[in-house]
Amino acid sequence: MMSENTKKYKEKEQGIRSEELNWFYRIITLGDRFSWKDFYDRLKKAILNFLIVFFGVLVSFGVEQKGADSDDRQSNIENLVGLRDELKSMMVYSGEYKDQVIWVSDMYKMQYLKWEEDNDSIFIVDDGKQWYAPFSFYTTRDPFDPPRVVYDAIKLDGTFRFLGPELGRRVNRTYDGTQLKYIIENTASEEKNYIEDFEKRIKNKWVFDIDNIATDKVQFWIDNRKYIQQDKYLKFNLLKRIELWEEIISQLDDYEIEVNNNIEYLDSIISDKEKEIKIVYWVFRPQDIGLR
Repeated sequence: MMSENTKKYKEKEQGIRSEELNWFYRIITLGDRFSWKDFYDRLKKAILNFLIVFFGVLVSFGVEQKGADSDDRQSNIENLVGLRDELKSMMVYSGEYKDQVIWVSDMYKMQYLKWEEDNDSIFIVDDGKQWYAPFSFYTTRDPFDPPRVVYDAIKLDGTFRFLGPELGRRVNRTYDGTQLKYIIENTASEEKNYIEDFEKRIKNKWVFDIDNIATDKVQFWIDNRKYIQQDKYLKFNLLKRIELWEEIISQLDDYEIEVNNNIEYLDSIISDKEKEIKIVYWVFRPQDIGLR
């Protein structure tokens, strides 16, 4: 026979019958009996399952975020390389443009220095291959227009802010700074003014004094040499345009220095980025792990 105490112990261990419970205990009771031991076991299991799911989701979000950061990092490196390469193209363009301006300026300087000579060929140049008149090309102009496709693309997609404030200031000054705007203005609107003055001089003065205006012909500058020599307005126009070319050459010298400095700055940033070690999605810089 089971003793009364043993029977009570067994019933306590099995729990209280549901019909003996109040409304609150009935809500949290599974089955037909309520036991605190069973309740705590179920609670611990539920908490454990919750923590497993919670931290699993948390790690998943972390990995996903790191993946996005990794993609952004790679995109930033590509943008940096693209900018660096475009700046190199800009250096090539600027150098070639400056050489052209120097050549044109030197040619017209010689023309200006020969202005008073008593020679029908003072407005003609023999380059060893052909004869040509420099003033035949006086209306030609070539506004400074360096490449900027990569820069505009980065500005358009809004990723410029990820490149860092110092780099942003440098690159913005190179592409949209005052120095570049002066070069563009001088090679565009300022040169255009001198060209328009030259054309107006022909329309308002020469057409009334010269029977056949054919400035594109070498013979025109030979036949009308003395008349053109007396035109002090044209000579002054040429002098001011030569001075403008000299100013443009100086501006291009300064601009090339700035572009070259920014290329070196970008090279250093790209080098640091490429030295970073990526493990899964986590990125370690050399200085973080004692490497240099």
